[in-house]
Amino acid sequence: MSTLPRRRLGTTDLELSQLSLGSWHTYDRMDFADAVAMIRTAVAAGVNLFDVGVYSVPGMTPVFTDVIWNALMRASGIPRDEYLVSAKLWLEGFGENGFGPQLDNAFLRGGFDVADLVILGDIRRDDIVLEDLVEDLAGLQRAGKIRAWGVNNWSATNIRRLQEIAAEKGVDGPAIAQLKYSIGRRSIPDGEPFAALFADGFAMQSSDVLEGGLLAGSTTGREIGRDPGGVQERIKQNAAAVAEVAAGLGTSAARLAVAFTLTHPANITTLFGATKQSQLEDNLAAVDLVERVGAQQLRALVEPFWVDRDVVNPEGP
Repeated sequence: MSTLPRRRLGTTDLELSQLSLGSWHTYDRMDFADAVAMIRTAVAAGVNLFDVGVYSVPGMTPVFTDVIWNALMRASGIPRDEYLVSAKLWLEGFGENGFGPQLDNAFLRGGFDVADLVILGDIRRDDIVLEDLVEDLAGLQRAGKIRAWGVNNWSATNIRRLQEIAAEKGVDGPAIAQLKYSIGRRSIPDGEPFAALFADGFAMQSSDVLEGGLLAGSTTGREIGRDPGGVQERIKQNAAAVAEVAAGLGTSAARLAVAFTLTHPANITTLFGATKQSQLEDNLAAVDLVERVGAQQLRALVEPFWVDRDVVNPEGP
């Protein structure tokens, strides 16, 4: 297994590993000692970016995966300067005090005091003023609480507008978009609106790359992310055929799915979750799979499984 390469994020000083490890519905389903061992393995292999979200809000069932991650990192003994933290900020919690209280809560729960990267959640409010977001994030940067920021599943138009506002104010704009990208779900990252952004140096972090495990043949029934275009059932139906293609390459469906995302030229890092050491090692080997098969050939092999083509607007939400 090769050591993971790293790429600089835009004009920032952040060097992101080609694969990054997420926390959504993972650590709260693992034996603690196993999770510590998995994280040590990941870092030893070159993973340096951890996506850590606070997925618990008042009125909902408490979730503690980020709190567990805090304990895992302390138990692992890995120094803080050897890894980067990407935190989630939700627009639902943006109020008169900006993102500050939400970020402080993330610090408290996650056990860190600087977010190397923050990712703004989906736009589900119609009263959000983009200028307010840019100003607030610039203030958090000046205060040394965040180093860079990006967005999750925003439209290309809204990202352009954020960039324009930031340029007008002389502050940093978004550096990255976390986008759903998989063998089956490609229309937005591979569409023309985002291609124009990427051509200007904007970066992508692929997420939901296994479609909640469906592309790997998982039927555990755990929570899966939202389903733009209503194509999830078709992705599930293609799982067996994807596995056949993977078998023909002497690999697993999960490794093939992760490897596919690495072929996108704007993809700076691919986010995945793992609850077993074997899953982690399988996904890490995706880098070698791309090298062995070649990006062009790999993309051609999975082309028939692109199910949201002409279904989802490539502009994005």
